[in-house]
Order: sequence, then structure tokens, then C-alpha cells
Amino acid sequence: MKVSFWIVALVLLFAGMPPAFASIYEQELPDQLFSQPEMCKWTDCAGVLPGATEFSARKGNPPYVEAYANDGHTRVLKGYVFLSTDIVDIQGYSGKPIVTLIGMDTKGVITGVRVLKHSEPILLVGIPESKLLTFLHQYVSRFAGARFEIGRSDAGSTSLDAISGATVTAIAENQLISRCAVAVASQVGIVKETILPQARLLPAVARYGWQALVDMGAVQHLAVHASDVGAADTGSPYLDLYYGYLNAPAIGKSILGDYDYAQLMSRLKSGEQALFVVANGTESFKGSGFVRGGIYDRIQVRQGINAFTFKDSDYLNLYSLQASGAPSFNETGIFIVRSTRFSAAYPWKFVFLGHKIDKETGAKNFSAFNSPYWLPARFLQGGHPHVDEETPAWQNAWRAKRLQIGLFIGWAAAVMLFFATRDRWVRKAKRADKRWVSWPKTASWLIAIGFAGWYELAQPSITQVLTFVHSLFGGWNLGLFLSDPFIFVFWIVIAVTVFVWGRGLFCGWMCPFGSMSELLYKIARATGLKRLQRKLPMRLHNSLRKLKYVVFAVLLAVSFFSMPWAEKLAEIEPFKTTFLVGVMNRSWPFVLFWAIVVGASIFIERPFCKYLCPLGASLALPGRFRFLKLRRKSECTTCHACAAGCGSQAIDDAGRIDQMECMLCLDCMVLYYDEHTCPPLSKERKRREKQGLPLTPVGKDGHYIPIKPI
Repeated sequence: MKVSFWIVALVLLFAGMPPAFASIYEQELPDQLFSQPEMCKWTDCAGVLPGATEFSARKGNPPYVEAYANDGHTRVLKGYVFLSTDIVDIQGYSGKPIVTLIGMDTKGVITGVRVLKHSEPILLVGIPESKLLTFLHQYVSRFAGARFEIGRSDAGSTSLDAISGATVTAIAENQLISRCAVAVASQVGIVKETILPQARLLPAVARYGWQALVDMGAVQHLAVHASDVGAADTGSPYLDLYYGYLNAPAIGKSILGDYDYAQLMSRLKSGEQALFVVANGTESFKGSGFVRGGIYDRIQVRQGINAFTFKDSDYLNLYSLQASGAPSFNETGIFIVRSTRFSAAYPWKFVFLGHKIDKETGAKNFSAFNSPYWLPARFLQGGHPHVDEETPAWQNAWRAKRLQIGLFIGWAAAVMLFFATRDRWVRKAKRADKRWVSWPKTASWLIAIGFAGWYELAQPSITQVLTFVHSLFGGWNLGLFLSDPFIFVFWIVIAVTVFVWGRGLFCGWMCPFGSMSELLYKIARATGLKRLQRKLPMRLHNSLRKLKYVVFAVLLAVSFFSMPWAEKLAEIEPFKTTFLVGVMNRSWPFVLFWAIVVGASIFIERPFCKYLCPLGASLALPGRFRFLKLRRKSECTTCHACAAGCGSQAIDDAGRIDQMECMLCLDCMVLYYDEHTCPPLSKERKRREKQGLPLTPVGKDGHYIPIKPI
């Protein structure tokens, strides 16, 4: 059967499966939802705050909406509704924000949470909507000021169950909901807000040139490239922006000069802070849609949970830069932060909100590009204050499962140690007694299936390969990959072992699904089904084994046009059905495909691994550059003993091992050193016994060590 027919059939099968989250995956949301004051005209705010019938315009900083119950006679404040993207810029596993609408009553109790849009691959196909709803419902009736933790928590926090199979997404959503709820609760007086002490600035003792200010961090740089926003490259910078804090006398006088600095300070009220922003590029940081009386919607300052935006009254002209060596800029300005909640003594971020065109959907979204700023300690009395940095979510994930992670690493280390010393064990094993190899292999399979697969849901997938490839072009977010410790460790192990031994160590010994497939075949063989088990004819096998490379190439190519389509096609992997979601939670097409693949594994050794697995194909390609290969003898070119017993069918008629297809079962290596079953060795053994010659040990070349002359 032609490979092209199989590809068409697979595309039709998986493209035709309806995604469980078609309604909100990459859902097009109106731009007005993010930019207009009347937020609740563009989304169902009453859905997250039951009983509310009337909603105000956006107010406050960060923005929120007041919700009222109005029966025509009385108007009662019921609570507040807020949009996550107005408050935080937390990204999910996809690298895109999870747009979430949250409701909270006047006592600070969360009344509803609804995801309006997400780009999470794991939630595209497979994870039922009920799982997300169950996860979000955990926040309802909880106090906004509580500290929420995914998984087991300490006495001072509230523990929440993760979304099974989507832990990274759950961690991101938990951070998002927690920070948004606290930000609004603090602003409306439900939770006591921590006010940062204002900076105590040292007087100017020197003037600095432009480059010196940049080098010491007093002036920071933010560059946004055309590729970052999906725009065409015109050869000119999209946005090349510099900014800095002007209240510090040494910085302000260096940038503005003595007279203009004095004029600026005379205009500022107590607690107000001034920043300068200058830029070149085809994009304006002021925004082309700015109107009199409006706000500059392209830039803001964020410090902790607070976001500070600028109105037209917060803007002053900046006519020139006095610092020596300063470049010329086509756009300049001074912006004033008029809030005592901002403190220049502590770290903050300058944020540019750019229109980003999604190449997959063509939709325009605001995307946040930020640059951190902390006033150099030399300009502060007493230097930098102590800052308790928020523990990254990935660190909490690692800390919560440190015992399991230790066991996981121990298992991986044991398998690698076994392979590093495999010559010792294959020499001890014999064809009639392979326990020195078979027992370690079986133990690793059981750990892979039970511990890594079903308990920790740590099944590597082709989707992670695609995500990694795209991250090379769109920015590497290490924190997202670290958020799932077991998958992260697994990929470190895979990266090391693929280049040392090839894909066989992972595919043959550690892959949860591959291990289950192999174990099913072995169990069926031991329970009387051996007579029904078959190897495909070598000619058919050689044709079908190429199919997995075609599947991988198709997935990779499709992912550059549409990641959602690639994610749907990646359902050719039965991993999610087996471990992450479960057979009982999937629709019939997935169950049918899973039953065919698993059922075939009883009669054909590892059919999915050999013929369909795109993950195996992606690992086989770098495995071509592995350091270590299995040993061969000169006689292997004519002897077919190993080929006859190779379950992977990775040995050809000339005795060559196709290392890209080899699962490293080590059966051929047991035979390689076995003087009774390896034909060349057996022949030599019989000759020596007949001539009464001693049987010396078998050397690394697979032959008896030559007899030393007496």
C-alpha cells in the first residue's frame, strides 16, 4: 500500500476529529474588549458575577469594572469584574496569554472564573471541557487574599488540584487568577495594600554621558523586531526604544541639563515620578490612535501587581537630550507617574503593548514586550532595599515533588549506568538465560509505564518537539519548560542519550507507551499467543518504517502554517489517550484508533514505534550522530542469526544495524558474545574443543582471544 495513501487517511482521520475546545481555542475576541471603557458590552460579565445587571466603565489602576444589581428601584454594588490581560502579562505553555474573566464580590470572595481565549496545545484536543471547568470552579467561594498553590500546600496556603495532563497550564492560570484577584482587592480596600517606601535620592555629584548611563543601567533599552509582531521586515527597526528615570538628580541633569531638570522638578507634585522615553522605528510608542483627553495605550509601567498608564495630562515634550554622545531619535517624550503606589527604589518594568499579527489565524492582538528597570544603587541613599522576590511557579512545582523527581532521576541514571556498562551484563547473559539483560529491561518498562506514565503523566510527545522548534524562532521561555519537572528531566535524558546511544535507549527502555506496547507483546507471547505473532515481511517493513518520518515531516511543516492543525494531527500519538486523558474520557474515534494500535501490539512487536511514531522519527534523525554504536564482526555480513532474532527488524541481510531503527534491546549483543549460539564463535569453539585447545575469553571484537604461544 502506498505511503501517500496512509498519510491521506491519517490526515482525514485526525483532522476530522472535533476539538473539545473549539469555542475558545484561539477564539477571536473583539478589540473593543481590551481597549474600550465599556468592557462588559463586549463580554458576559454577569456570567462571573451572578445577580449583577449593570456594569460601570473601566476604572482604577489596574482596571476593573463595578457590578451592580439594579431592579429599577435600588442600585446595589454587587462586586467587581476584571480581565486578566488588563492586570498581568502571564503566559501559558503556548507562550501566549490565557485571557480570563474573573468576578469578585464586595467581601473579596471570588464568584466566577471564565477563560475567554487560550492557545494551550494540551487543551485543543483531548482534555474535556469538564476538566477545565472543574479546575476553575475550585476558585469560586474562595477569598481573593488567600494564597493558592497547585498540589500539596503548606499550612498557610490553599491547595488546588491541577488539570490532569495540563499541569503547566494550571500553574500559569493559578498565578494569573491569584495576582489579578489580589490586585483588585487591594485597590478597592478589601485587602490591605502594602505601600512601598519612596526612594531617597542622592544629590548629583557628576554628569554622565549617554553610553555611561546605558552601561550602568540608568538608561535601559527595549527593542521590538518586526518578526516579534508578525510584521514584514522593512529593513528599518520596528521599535528601538530607550527609557530612564529622571527624578534622580544625576540622571535627570545628565539627560535634560540643569535648567530643564529644575523646571521639570518644579512641576512635579510630591510623590510624582518622571520618566523619559525616546525611540526610533517604524512604530510609535505613543500610538497612532491617541486622541485628546485619552490615554497612551501603547506604554505602561508595572511594579508588582500595579500597572500605571499615562493620560495626555501626564505627557511633557522632550525637545533634546543633553547627555554627550546621545543618538538622535525621531520620537521623544516625558511621562509622569502620578501615584504614590509607585516607588523608584524598587524594581519595575517598562511595558510596550504592540499589535501582534498571529500568523496562524491572522488575528491582531496586543502583545506585551517589557524591559526591567532598577535604579542603580549609586543614586539611592543606603543602596538597594531588600526585595523578597516572588518564587517562580516552576520552583514551587519542583519543590512539591522533590522526592518523586529524585526517584525519577535515579531511574534514568540507573538505565544510563546499565548501558554504560552493558558489555559486562551481555557477557553474563546467554541465549538460554538472558536474565542479566531481560530483568533490568522489564523493570525499566514497569517503571516507565506505572511511575512515569500513569502516575506522573510524563509521556514525552511530538508536540514538545514542535514547541521547542518554534521557540527557537519566537523566544525561549525556560520557565515554561521547567514548570513540568518530569517532562523537563525526561527531555534532558533524551537529549543526552540520543547523542550517545541513539534513540533506542529512550524508545526501547524508557518511553511509557513503547514500554507498554513491548510488554503487551511479551505477555501475549508467554500466554499462548506466540503462534499468532508475526513479523512483517522485510520488504513491507522497509516500506512502512519510512511512514513515521513522513508523519513527522508533515507535522513539522503544518506547524509552521498552523500550530492548531499540527496539534490536531499530532493525535496520531495514542499517548494522550493512554496516560494523560484516559480511554474512558475520549470520544469514539480516539478510542477506536487506540484499540487498533494497542491490539496490533499483541501480534506485532511495537507496530506504532516502528511505523507511525513521529516522536521516534524526530529522535532518530539526531541519533545519526550518536557517539557509540553496537559492535559488529566481519562474519556478520554473511551470518543472519542476529537478524532472525531482531524484534525491531533493524538488521539487514548484510548484517548491518540500522541504528535509527534499533531499539537497543541488546539481544544481538547477547548473541555476539555467546560461544554456543553465535555461529562464528560456535564454529571456533567446536574447532578448539576438537583440537584440545583451551577456550580463552571472548574479546571485544566478538572472537576468542588468541592463544599465547608457550
